[in-house]
Amino acid sequence: MKTIGLIGGMSWQSSDTYYQIINRKVKETLGGVHSCRSLMYSVDFAEIAELQHKGDWEALGVILVDAARKLERGGADFLVLCTNTLHKLAEEIEQSTPLPFLHIADATAHEIHRQGHTTVGLLGTRFTMEQDFLRRRFLEHHHISTIIPSERARERIHAIIFEELVKGILKESSRQEYLQIMEEVLHQGAQGIILGCTEIGLLIRPQDTAAILYDSAQLHAERAVEVALS
Repeated sequence: MKTIGLIGGMSWQSSDTYYQIINRKVKETLGGVHSCRSLMYSVDFAEIAELQHKGDWEALGVILVDAARKLERGGADFLVLCTNTLHKLAEEIEQSTPLPFLHIADATAHEIHRQGHTTVGLLGTRFTMEQDFLRRRFLEHHHISTIIPSERARERIHAIIFEELVKGILKESSRQEYLQIMEEVLHQGAQGIILGCTEIGLLIRPQDTAAILYDSAQLHAERAVEVALS
């Protein structure tokens, strides 16, 4: 079994989800009392969130590269960045270490293709929805088009993530807001919805909607186990 190097803490709630999914998947696959071989470097999300909203991606790159190198020195065999938004800096991480990097968009796209879809809605932070680092990856590498919500909807999605979800606050009113936004995106032609922030899966569950959901955190974590056991 390869050792998974997890760059986490963005937020710790979603990193906890990664750890649980990875260990459950290993146990389901290998049986008995097996669990994953992993290392996690967890950052202080307060610092990360502040730099994101300042637009200081250079400083964020320094933090993530440092985390990647520490995981390399610790014995990780490949890297998993446990957040969608910071995949904006995926190239910086890949260039900083010889370790393979498992991209969240690639893991998500694999399942989208398995379902036979080519156009999907994308929910996430404003950075993820409005900048093109994930949308371009989906289109150029996987020929998947993405539809994002309206500007007002993007504001609400982003606010709920940073004011509630990263703090572990789950409100039924926010769930209903998200579901309404998802319906609007589906009416625009989306065949399914990418939960493109690793905390959204804490709020929106498969039983909440008839829509096909692509939970990026779950798909990323499950793909990490496949790589670790390959």
